[in-house]
Amino acid sequence: MTPTSHPFISQRLRLHYVDWGNPAAPPLVLVHGGRDHCRNWDWVAADLAQDWHVIAPDLRGHGDSQWSTDGNYGMAAFVYDLAQMIHGLDLAPVTLVAHSLGGNIALRYAGLYPANVAEIVAIEGLGPSPQWLAERPAADERLRRWIDEVRGLAGRAPKRYASIDDALARMMAENKHLSEAQARHLTVHGVLQNEDGTFSWKFDNYNRAWSPVDLAPAEIAALWGRITCPTLLIYGAESWASNPATDGRIDAFANARVELFERAGHWVHHDRTADFIACVRAFLGEE
Repeated sequence: MTPTSHPFISQRLRLHYVDWGNPAAPPLVLVHGGRDHCRNWDWVAADLAQDWHVIAPDLRGHGDSQWSTDGNYGMAAFVYDLAQMIHGLDLAPVTLVAHSLGGNIALRYAGLYPANVAEIVAIEGLGPSPQWLAERPAADERLRRWIDEVRGLAGRAPKRYASIDDALARMMAENKHLSEAQARHLTVHGVLQNEDGTFSWKFDNYNRAWSPVDLAPAEIAALWGRITCPTLLIYGAESWASNPATDGRIDAFANARVELFERAGHWVHHDRTADFIACVRAFLGEE
């Protein structure tokens, strides 16, 4: 099964999503993480498309979506794009399955529009741990560091790889659990060919700079508390991410539970694909 590509407009940007068909089925949106792309969901999407109308967008500045013209990638803009797609395609009530940055976006959307979300699965999508937030610099210092980081990125040319195999090696080094077939698929869909024949990742390098301006942690927790649908928070036992079941963040949710996957890192849907799909299907099948 091969998805079809479609555009939509959000804040004057031409953004991209793929549609896996089955339009008469309940809608399910897959949201990828930072510096990733919508085709990273292909194994999950091909299975779930048997029973859901699966749509997977490329976030702004990622995949085949247009880059932000001012190089600014704040959370509000990402949330707006998801809201715009769900509104424009009339998908509500929708099921959301999202990873990392995508999970952060999806959970905020679900808190803003609880009636629009039927169920949500977020893979390591709660953002920085409480400990990290407590130790971060004051707001003025964060802003200065961000300015310096963005200024540095402005002079940083996209990395160029002589061949697909060179980019593949970088992909495999990023995640030790990937098979070569998985890594090659992710690489082929994640690069574009430059005019000189080299290859570069599709994402905008400005995505490397996390905006210093965002909601306060208490405000984000309040959004989580407004989510009314069943919520599954998935974590990998080998990941760097802090588990909300042990760091206290699960308490902000009214109807959530955590599922921990052994032998998995940050990309649980790649590291334990079949088990992840089975877990998601079981969760979505619960009454």
